[in-house]
Amino acid sequence: MRELLQDLFEKRMGLFVSEKRSNKLFFPKAERKQEALAKRSAEIVKINASGKIVEEAEEEQFQTLKYAAHYQYLIKQKGLLYLEEEVEERIAKFYKGALVMDEEIVKPIQNQSVSQEVIEPVLPEHDERISYEYNRLKAVQYAERWWNTNNPAFKKFENNCTNYISQCLRAGEAPMRGHPNRGNGWWYQHTNWSYSWVVAHSLKNYLGISKSGLRAKEVSSPDQLILGDVICYDFEGDGRFNHNTMVTGRDANGMPLVNANTYNSRMRYWAYEDSSAYTPNIRYKFYSIFDE
Repeated sequence: MRELLQDLFEKRMGLFVSEKRSNKLFFPKAERKQEALAKRSAEIVKINASGKIVEEAEEEQFQTLKYAAHYQYLIKQKGLLYLEEEVEERIAKFYKGALVMDEEIVKPIQNQSVSQEVIEPVLPEHDERISYEYNRLKAVQYAERWWNTNNPAFKKFENNCTNYISQCLRAGEAPMRGHPNRGNGWWYQHTNWSYSWVVAHSLKNYLGISKSGLRAKEVSSPDQLILGDVICYDFEGDGRFNHNTMVTGRDANGMPLVNANTYNSRMRYWAYEDSSAYTPNIRYKFYSIFDE
């Protein structure tokens, strides 16, 4: 089984740097990646790929592998070189050792029920803001440390993107508030948490209306964001936001590179045009976290 997986990776790696489109017809991931990079005048100059078998099965002359693929792309853009990484789950099937299918396992996009709405009360005029100083360096360091593994101090969810971003914000010393009301504030307490801590749309709502504790300002374009800021994604453009990322770097054009969970990735270009979840209807929200 391991030999089959190794051979698969050796064949796949060349597709990310090949200029022959016909070679990528059965591996659209490579084509999406190259097209997205070309729009930014960037290219992959080197790639490493490795796989870890998650499940394996064999029946008669068929072999099935469920595996985690870890890609490392050395990207060149103008005079800048940087390393982008991502991990995805895939399933491959072989017949007599010959590959017959290799597909990404598409995880369900996070949706939100009405009961998970964040309801923020109107604060009285004399209400004092919780004083804090947002430590962007610590937030980004946390994002880098835990992008591809789970911090055991927190529960891991099937759709973990917002839980991960909340942990990054908390590592940056953003204050929690609202416990124990799950529909109020932003908080995590052992076996309980607010909707805004774990649900993408709820965090987007919270950042847009919070007047106390963790607060943010919505800006109109991604180039206005700095390290430690947050981008929210509505892939279908239906008004329900289902993904969040944190800005952890900048490319040669000064545009954000981001880290994320669920589809674990680091230093990925903010627009997500290379993602299988991307649609032409995608909408974004850009939030700059208040420093105090």
